[in-house]
Amino acid sequence: MVRRWKMNKSIVIVLFLLLAGILGVNRYVFSLLQPVDPSGKNADVLVQIAPNSNTAQVASLLEEQKLIRSAQIFRLYTRYHELDNQLKAGYYLMNGNMSTPEIISLLVRGATASKSFTIPEGYTLKQITDSLADKNFIREELFLELLAKGQFHYAFLKNLPQGSKRLEGYLFPETYNVSLDSTEKDIINVMLAGMDKQLRELKFEEQAKALNLSTRQALTIASMIEREAKKDGDRSLISSVIHNRLRLGMRLQIDATVEYALGGHREKIYYKDLEVDSPYNTYKYNGLPPGPIAAPGRQSLLAAVQPASTNYLYYVAKPDGSHAFATTLEGHNENKRKYLQ
Repeated sequence: MVRRWKMNKSIVIVLFLLLAGILGVNRYVFSLLQPVDPSGKNADVLVQIAPNSNTAQVASLLEEQKLIRSAQIFRLYTRYHELDNQLKAGYYLMNGNMSTPEIISLLVRGATASKSFTIPEGYTLKQITDSLADKNFIREELFLELLAKGQFHYAFLKNLPQGSKRLEGYLFPETYNVSLDSTEKDIINVMLAGMDKQLRELKFEEQAKALNLSTRQALTIASMIEREAKKDGDRSLISSVIHNRLRLGMRLQIDATVEYALGGHREKIYYKDLEVDSPYNTYKYNGLPPGPIAAPGRQSLLAAVQPASTNYLYYVAKPDGSHAFATTLEGHNENKRKYLQ
């Protein structure tokens, strides 16, 4: 009996020691999964995970950057949870107050660090290029080459005339967030995708066809509306003037097209400017200009294919940015006397 008790006691002691060992190992492993710097006082670290990096390479890099406590535990954790083949390449912002599981989750989700830029409505390709170049988001020469010759697979880009103005009006004005390693082509593509989304949501091509217009012609109208209108309420009215003049064979005589032909914004258009010999000059040439003159926003896109039902043929800007509209030249001249003092 005493002997059996001694044996049972030994087994209990062994089991206790094993359990204590297991708990000790678990506690140790758990401690190695904790943040290197729980205080969170250190600045974020930008980490680049190169394409085709394996788990061991990622773990070593993070350990070198003092973002994880143990590369070995990182590898064991990803393998145990079957995540070792799901870590995504890219640039990431990390901090020492992140635990190893949090870092792994970030890499699995591909939540890369990003940069943002805003393209205002009515910007031209030149303005877009200058804005991105000023932020050092692009290499200007390569960006311009891609605008002219890059391959982008969107239905609305088929059969566009070649040249530097090829994508004028096709980059949708919006605020974009892109990954830090985005290329020039990626940046152009995200803006084209923005336009594609708008055209599909608005059923733009179908509405243009109902007006006997191609998508490019309707986009050209939208771009003129964008550059002319300062108030949203005027957009469909300006659109009606454009459509009415086209229907009657009148020259559009839109100042924004003259500005575009002259190469940029003018505080004032002089009579001599109206003589600039350019197919974009709608004072000199009938019909629509060869293509868009700026990037139209959603409201201008909508106005281009949904013009107001009016007989207006003229408009003049008021001091507050809105416009006065007229059906006759006499009415237009009266508006000019009233508002252009």
